Amino acid sequence: MGKTGSVTWVKIKKRNSNEYRLVPTKWQNYKKPGPNQKFMANGKKRRRIKRSSKSILGVKS
Repeated sequence: MGKTGSVTWVKIKKRNSNEYRLVPTKWQNYKKPGPNQKFMANGKKRRRIKRSSKSILGVKS
């Protein structure tokens, strides 16, 4: 755990509205898989899924 305020946040656009949510910068290009997407066809665990480049709006500190 870092110091208070050490995380840089990025705005990610929601899918069906003009709203946005804040995501840590570490996850700006990737998203966590849902329950139906957690495993690949060969049985390995999938940890990240590529995020659409259109969803990234900007940086908020």
